[in-house]
Amino acid sequence: MDALPEPMTMPKTAGVMIHPTAIIHPGAELGHDVFIGPFCTVGADVVIEDGARLVSHVVVDGHTRIGEGVELFPFCTVGLAPQDLKYRGEPTRCEVGARTQIREHCTIHRGTATGVGTTRVGTDCMIMAVAHVAHDCQLGNHVIIANNAVMGGHVRIGDHAVIGGAAAIHQFVRVGRAAMIGGVSGVEGDVIPFGSVIGNRARLAGLNVIGLKRRGFDKTQILRLHGAFRTLFSDEGVFAQRLEKARAQYAGDALMAEILAFIDAPSHRGLIRAE
Repeated sequence: MDALPEPMTMPKTAGVMIHPTAIIHPGAELGHDVFIGPFCTVGADVVIEDGARLVSHVVVDGHTRIGEGVELFPFCTVGLAPQDLKYRGEPTRCEVGARTQIREHCTIHRGTATGVGTTRVGTDCMIMAVAHVAHDCQLGNHVIIANNAVMGGHVRIGDHAVIGGAAAIHQFVRVGRAAMIGGVSGVEGDVIPFGSVIGNRARLAGLNVIGLKRRGFDKTQILRLHGAFRTLFSDEGVFAQRLEKARAQYAGDALMAEILAFIDAPSHRGLIRAE
């Protein structure tokens, strides 16, 4: 039996460990204690902050910033050109916040000149395997995207939202803070903060109660949100009348004010409502 080859060493320079098979452009900026594993590729305009880890076979390109302590797992790509036929190579950007995990085969594309110009993923997020974050998307902090979930361009997702596996989110959709999208849901409209939607096409099924409890909301807050939900989506009358009733009934309530501000904000897609 042939002898096993000697393992390749990991040279350490200025606090950075780079595998000999990795290709790092001289223009890239690497922070302290960065780890770049086998067969990774890092482009000229990339900034990788302290303690980030590229496990292996990772590609990071474009004007991209990888935050402190981010972990990029095998075969994910970050900052590559958007899937937009109008894109002409403009120096748009991609940013991934501190301590976020990007799992295997994920794709996160940079922004477009016709959009906001930057794709952003917040801090402490988990983007699970084979998920796709399209150009100009804006993800908040502590967002969880489950396996195989995909989104079109310009999607906005609030802090602590959870996107179930194999969900598909239409371009320009807004997902409010602490909302939940059920697995295999097709989401064509905006999801209110704290809401829970499911189905193809997705319908508003209620509140994301489990998520609210995990985020530390107390029983009184959750009961008031239930009452507000019924006023907005279950009472009689047209939606505009129910909306004004909710404004009067819950004046001064901070969580209701957040929902109302979300509903009032300009939108390309309109609001998902309960059946």
